Amino acid sequence: MIKPTPNPPETPDISPYESLESKKFHEAAERALDHHFKPPLEPQPKRETGLFSLSPGTDAEALMANASEDLLSISVIASDLADDLHGSRRSVALALSRMADGVRLMVEGTLDHIEVRRAAVKP
Repeated sequence: MIKPTPNPPETPDISPYESLESKKFHEAAERALDHHFKPPLEPQPKRETGLFSLSPGTDAEALMANASEDLLSISVIASDLADDLHGSRRSVALALSRMADGVRLMVEGTLDHIEVRRAAVKP
């Protein structure tokens, strides 16, 4: 029977430590793999380079309430902008408004769950 492709050439088994160059290549590959896949030994500190930061003591309910208000503002801005636009730009502005409304509904639902949990915990 004739095979459509020939057998690959046989290569002798070579240890990565056989020559100095192959040993350096192997060490570099190990460092690269460790860098990307090995978990850090110590937790990385939070980056404090952002323009804004949250106060450490802020509770989840306050954060969600503020997020809800901000999303409402984004929705209003986008829908007002849509009134002045035409064509595809209007569609984009309306889409942004609707997306903000959808996310706001999710935030409001999360706030409702927080309130239900609090009510269930209180005796």
